[in-house]
Amino acid sequence: MARIRLSMPGKFIFTTEVPVRITDLNYGGHVGNDKILTLIHEARMLFLRNAGYTEMNAAGASLIMADVGIEFKNELFYGDRLQVKIIAAEFTRVGFDIFYQLEKISGDQSSIIALAKTGMVCYNYEQKKVTSLPEELIRTLGAS
Repeated sequence: MARIRLSMPGKFIFTTEVPVRITDLNYGGHVGNDKILTLIHEARMLFLRNAGYTEMNAAGASLIMADVGIEFKNELFYGDRLQVKIIAAEFTRVGFDIFYQLEKISGDQSSIIALAKTGMVCYNYEQKKVTSLPEELIRTLGAS
């Protein structure tokens, strides 16, 4: 069976911590794979907010997630300290990718929990159609 293998960028431009909530745990006692996507969403919102944007207003365009790929590496538990590193890249006429590296931090040690990539597309909700990527987003989010 072919496995997803993400090619990650060499560096990240934004780092944030996202709390692991008790509601993120599954019946196995660790963070469920569906909740990893939720944690990625929270990190993306913090990344956009840091740049002065939201998913509904990113330099005049809204953003919608078109696809996602996640490589699961290790378990994550309630109380673990989760750090997420992010960079936007691979800009096109109507969208871009956001890359995430999720790490569990224990003292001065870290271990990768998951690698992920979301494909973001610019969207006009009023017209219900894809729209052009604002140049401002490339300048702001693509800064490295």
